[in-house]
Amino acid sequence: MYEIYTGKKSATPNILDGVEFRDLRNALKAEDVKHRLKEAEDFIKEHQDTSKALRNELLLHAARNESGERSGVSPSVPRFLYRQADACRSPIVSPITANYNRIQLMPPQERGPMKNKHSQARRAFALSSIAIAALALSSLATVSAAEQPIPRPDGKPADMTKPVQVFILLGQSNMVGLGKVKGSEISLEHAVKENKKYQYLVDDAGAWTERKDVRYVRYMSGNGPLNNEWMTVKGNTLGPEFGIGHPLGNAIDAPLMILKCCIGNRALGWDLLPPGSERSEFISKDKAGVEKKLVYAGYKDKPEFWEMDPAKGLKTEPAPWVDKNGKLIDWYAGKQWDTDIGDAMKALTELDKHYPGAKGYEVAGFFFWQGERDAGNPGHAAHYEKNVVTFIKALRKEFNVPNAKFVCGTLGEAVKGSSGPGGQVLDAHLVVDGATGKYPEFKGNVATIYTNPMAQGGSGNGHYGGKAEVYMDVGEAMGNAMVELLKEPK
Repeated sequence: MYEIYTGKKSATPNILDGVEFRDLRNALKAEDVKHRLKEAEDFIKEHQDTSKALRNELLLHAARNESGERSGVSPSVPRFLYRQADACRSPIVSPITANYNRIQLMPPQERGPMKNKHSQARRAFALSSIAIAALALSSLATVSAAEQPIPRPDGKPADMTKPVQVFILLGQSNMVGLGKVKGSEISLEHAVKENKKYQYLVDDAGAWTERKDVRYVRYMSGNGPLNNEWMTVKGNTLGPEFGIGHPLGNAIDAPLMILKCCIGNRALGWDLLPPGSERSEFISKDKAGVEKKLVYAGYKDKPEFWEMDPAKGLKTEPAPWVDKNGKLIDWYAGKQWDTDIGDAMKALTELDKHYPGAKGYEVAGFFFWQGERDAGNPGHAAHYEKNVVTFIKALRKEFNVPNAKFVCGTLGEAVKGSSGPGGQVLDAHLVVDGATGKYPEFKGNVATIYTNPMAQGGSGNGHYGGKAEVYMDVGEAMGNAMVELLKEPK
C-alpha cells in the first residue's frame, strides 16, 4: 500500500523510516478528521485481537491527536512508539473535502447521486488510510522489544570459564565520539539525570554504574590504551560505546570487550582502504565540464589519486609524492587500516592486560560508523560500495573469523533518496544490509542502521552538535542490531 499511495518503493520492506512516514503522511489526505476518528474507532472494535493490540492503540492515539482530542498514554506502550505514531498524522486539508464543496454548488437534481458516490469514496479512503497506518505501525510493533528500557547491570562478573567475546569498533570521528558528557542540556548528564533517559547508566543514588562483565578498551592511531577499564561513564566525551556495550552485556553470558580503534578524518577509499583493494578509475569534471580520467589508489599506493595516461590506464604510475619541501610524504592507501588493525591485534595479543583473568578470546563482531570524509570526495563516494564490501570481507579474513557479524551506521544527515556523493555513500551502506540489501552472502550477518531519524537534525561533519542523545541512540540501535544478528546461526 505504501507503494500504491506514494508511487515509491520502500528501501526497507515492512519497516517505514522517518522520511517514508512523511511521504505516507503527505499521501494520506484526510477529508474530515472527526469522521476519521469515528472510522478508526469502528475499525479497531472489529480488530481487537492480541496481535493487533499495540498497533491499534497507536492508531487510535494518532487519530485522536488529529481530531484535537487529548490522548491518554498507555503504560504498556513505549513513548518512542507514540512519537512515531504522531509522525503518521495526515494533513487536514484534502482533495475529498474540496470535492464535497464542489458537490454543494451543484443543482439539487445532480447533488444526490454525487453525494452518495462521495460518501462511498470518503469511507473507502478513510478505511484505506487506517489500513495503511496500521501497516506502518505494525513494523513499529515488530521492533518494540528493541525499544524497551535496557536494564541496569547487576554488578556481577562474567563467567570467566568462557572466552572473551570481542567487538571491534572502527570508523572516524563520530565513532571516536564527540558527544558531551558534562554541562549543558545536550550533555549525557542532563539526559540521564534531568530527562531520566538511559537509566541503566546510573544506580539508585545517581552515580554512574560500572559493568563488571564488559571491558572498554580504546586505542587511537598507535596510542594507547587510552581507556582500559570496566565499562562506566568517565571523561568529557562519549561515542556509541555505551549504547553498544550494555545491550550486548545483557545478552551475552561470556566476558565482553568493546575494543575501539579509530581516529577522525579518515576515508575508507584512502586511509582505511583494506588489503586486496585494487586501483579504480574515476572521471572528474571541472566547472567548465571538461572531463579528466583519474586513477584512485589501490592498497599501499600513493598519492590518493592521480591523472591517468590513456595509453596505460590503471597501470599509470604516479609521480613521487612529496611535500612543498620536496620530502617524500609518509602516507599511503590503507595506512590507517594497518594502524587500527595493528592496535586491535596488540590489545588482543596482550589480552591479560586488557581483560584480567581472561582465558582466551573470540572476535565476535565489528561495528563501523564512517563516511563523512568519503562523502566529501566524488571519487571515493562513487567507489564506496565496492570498498565497504571489501572492508567487511577483509576484516573477517584478517582476524580469521569468517562468521563474525558486522553492523554499520549511516551518516545522520543522509536521507534516503538523496543524490550526490552523500547519497552514494548512503546507498552503499544500505545495500550491504543483510535483510534488505543486494548481497546474499551478507544475509543474517550484516546489518545497517539508518541513523537519520536519530540525528536530531545534526550532521556527521558537525558531530551532531555534541548531543549525547544522538550518540546514545545510535549506539543502542547498533547494539540491538548486533544482538539480533548473534541469534542467527553461524
